[in-house]
Amino acid sequence: MRIVRFELKGRSGYGILEGEKISVLWGTPYGGGLENTTGEVMSLSEVTLLAPCEPTKIVALGLNYRDHALEFGHPLPSEPLIFMKPSTAVIGPDEDIVYPAMSRRVDYEAELAVVMGRTCRHVTAEDFRDYVLGYTAINDVTARDLQKKDGQFTRSKSFDTFAPLGPWIETAIPDPDNLMVEAYLNGARRQHSSTRNLVFPVATLVSFISRIMTLWPGDVIATGTPAGVGPMAPGDVVEIRVEGVGTLRNRVVS
Repeated sequence: MRIVRFELKGRSGYGILEGEKISVLWGTPYGGGLENTTGEVMSLSEVTLLAPCEPTKIVALGLNYRDHALEFGHPLPSEPLIFMKPSTAVIGPDEDIVYPAMSRRVDYEAELAVVMGRTCRHVTAEDFRDYVLGYTAINDVTARDLQKKDGQFTRSKSFDTFAPLGPWIETAIPDPDNLMVEAYLNGARRQHSSTRNLVFPVATLVSFISRIMTLWPGDVIATGTPAGVGPMAPGDVVEIRVEGVGTLRNRVVS
């Protein structure tokens, strides 16, 4: 099942996407909301797709791909290395990534995103599926020069528009640890790997993070990026492709 969040003539809402048709939900997809449709059906072509969820926070992973750690010359972490991106960084498919004036290098980072469906606290790895609504794509946009300058991640990861999400949430992913993740810059493939290369799989991440902080419905875990990260420039179009989900496309502007 594909869950979308849309806007049409100033009205926003959630729906279930089947082919090119959207069955509108009464409310959110959380807490049994997927069972309650209004009966109204919209065409995908007439709406604007928004980011498919409204997270209170994005918990992201550093160095969670073996090939990416090797690319940067870092040893593999002994436990998940987490940081956070604010909700104000979120944009949807086809929205613009704004290149901040204080940075001289802004990178794309293709990632699988986990969207929580229930309040999640002290969850075991064995039970993680009970708390996950589904999966989407995220571009963990990073001001790389500021990351190196600051020695930590907050400023470099937190600019407005630095968390494109979408295009929708896919609930029918049987194995999130066996998905192709790619980034394309102006049509040329720059990143290509599989979540089989994750240092810490999705179940471990959900359990680990839930023992530190409560995850609310709609919150996002960005699972890390593979090797091949690189710079973007105003005018570029970047696509994040996640197997079983789809393609998230955004343009970079000044």
